[in-house]
Amino acid sequence: MKPQTSPPSGCPALATFLFGKGGPLFDSQPPHPTNAGLCSRHALPDNSAIKAKPPFRKGRVGRRPQSLETDAHLGRIVRVLTSYPTLVISGTKLAQEIGTTRSEVWRLVQQLRTLGVEIAGHPASGYQLTAVPDLLLPELLDPMLRGTIFAGHVHHYYRAGSTNTLAIEAAASGAPEGSVFLAEQQTGGRGRGNHKWHSAESTGIYCSVVLRPTLPPSDVLVLSLASGLAVHAAVSGMSPGIPPELKWPNDLLIAGKKFCGILTEMSAEATRVRHIVVGIGINVNQTQFPDELQPIATSLQLATGKEWSRIELCAALLKSLDREYRAVLGNPDAHAYILRRFEENSPMARGCHVHVEENGGFEGMTEGLDPRGFLKVLTTEGVRIVYSGTVR
Repeated sequence: MKPQTSPPSGCPALATFLFGKGGPLFDSQPPHPTNAGLCSRHALPDNSAIKAKPPFRKGRVGRRPQSLETDAHLGRIVRVLTSYPTLVISGTKLAQEIGTTRSEVWRLVQQLRTLGVEIAGHPASGYQLTAVPDLLLPELLDPMLRGTIFAGHVHHYYRAGSTNTLAIEAAASGAPEGSVFLAEQQTGGRGRGNHKWHSAESTGIYCSVVLRPTLPPSDVLVLSLASGLAVHAAVSGMSPGIPPELKWPNDLLIAGKKFCGILTEMSAEATRVRHIVVGIGINVNQTQFPDELQPIATSLQLATGKEWSRIELCAALLKSLDREYRAVLGNPDAHAYILRRFEENSPMARGCHVHVEENGGFEGMTEGLDPRGFLKVLTTEGVRIVYSGTVR
C-alpha cells in the first residue's frame, strides 16, 4: 500500500487500526499511533492513512464449524472433578451437579478424554481426574478474575480460526467491554500483514479482549504499549529470573528470540473509539517450532527449562491488563508513565543500532519514544520518527 498523505473524500468513518504481532501494520507516515485505518472527510493530523474495512457480519461468533464455543458442561465437569481430586464421583452425582443426565455425562467425559483430559473410571464405577488439566476454561479462570472487567465474560474455544476475528465480530455485534476470547488452538492466527501466528494446540495462550475506552484514536498506541507491559509484568511475576525484553511496538523477547506478539485492532470515528480488540499470543509450553521459526522463536518453557501453568499465567495476564487499562483511563499521568516504563524495559528503545524496513530502509541509533509513543531513530540525516515498518 502506497503512503497516503490525506484521506480520500467520501471515505467512511469506520476504521481499523492495527498493531501486528511482529510490527505495526501502518503503511504511511502520518503521526498516528498505529497502523491505522481511519478515514474521514477532513485531514486529521493523527489519522491520515487508515484503510476502511467492510462492515462486519453480525451473529457469527461460535457458529462456524471451526470456531464452536466450548460446551459449558465440559468446564462444569472439570470443575466438579477438580473440587474432589481424591474422590470417585458417580455419574449420577455429576449429572446432578451440572444439570444433565447420566448418559450425557458419559458423552461429555468421552469428549473430554479426546481433548486430552485424563479421567479414570466409567459409568458403573464413577469418575476421577488423574491429572489436573491445564485448560483455559471459563469455569476455572473466572474465579481468578474477580474484581476485573473480564470476570464473567470469558469465552473458550478448543479450536478457532482466529481469536481476534471472533472478538472483532462479537464487538461489532455489541459484546460488552471485557469480553475475552480464548482458544486452545488457532487454525488461522494472524500476525503482522499476512503473516500467520503459529498456534500449537494447548501449549500457548491465544487470547483476544474487547475494550471500549473513552479515548481519542490518537491515544491507542499507548494502550498497545501498555498491553506489552501487562505481559511483561505477568511473566516477570511468575519467573523473576528471566525478565523479558519489550521490542517496539508489540513484541516480547527472551535472549533475542520472540515469545509473544500483540495485535491491536480498532474501530473508530474521527474523534472517538468505538471498540478496540487486543490480541495477545504467548508461546508458553512449546518444546519445538517449525524449522523456519527455530532461529527467531522461543517459548517460556524453552527459556526456563520448566513447564508453566497456562491458566495461572493467563489469569496473571488478564489481571495485569486490567490494572494497566484502568490506569490509562483514570490516571492523567498514565500516558507518560507507560512510555517511561516501556523504555526502561526495552533495551532496543534507546542507544541501539537498528535497521528500519520503511521507505527503502534506513539505519540509525534509537533515541527513545516521542510523546505519542513512536520510536525515534538518529540517522546521518537527523532524527527520524518510525511510524511503521519492521525494526531489526
